[in-house]
Amino acid sequence: MCGRFTAHFSSDELAMVYGVDPLTVGAPRYNICPTQQILAVRQGQSGNRAASSLRWGLVPHWAKDLSVGAKMTNARSETVAEKPAFRHAIKTRRCIIPSSGWYEWATVAGRKIPHYLA
Repeated sequence: MCGRFTAHFSSDELAMVYGVDPLTVGAPRYNICPTQQILAVRQGQSGNRAASSLRWGLVPHWAKDLSVGAKMTNARSETVAEKPAFRHAIKTRRCIIPSSGWYEWATVAGRKIPHYLA
C-alpha cells in the first residue's frame, strides 16, 4: 500500500462491494496517514465479512512501541511471507482496506510533489 490514501464512499457502496451490513462510514477523508483509525473489512469467526475500525499500521509481535506501526505499511509481495515483521500477520491477520485512491510522491527540484491515483 501507499503512505497516504483517501476514503470517500457511501455506506451503501461499501455494503454492496464487500458484502457487509450497511453502517455509517462518516465524512469523506482525503488525507489518511499511518496510525489513524481506518475502516477495514475482516472475516469473522463465522466466515461472514464485517466492517470495523482499526488503527492503520502493522505492529509486529516483537515491537516494544506502537509507533513502529507507522513505518510498517508496505510489504513486497515477493518476500512478505519470509520477513519476520510480516510472515505471521500474512497468515492470520488479513483484512481489506477500502480506498477511493492514494498518493504517490515524486521529488522534483528538491520538492516532494503528491500525485493522486484513483
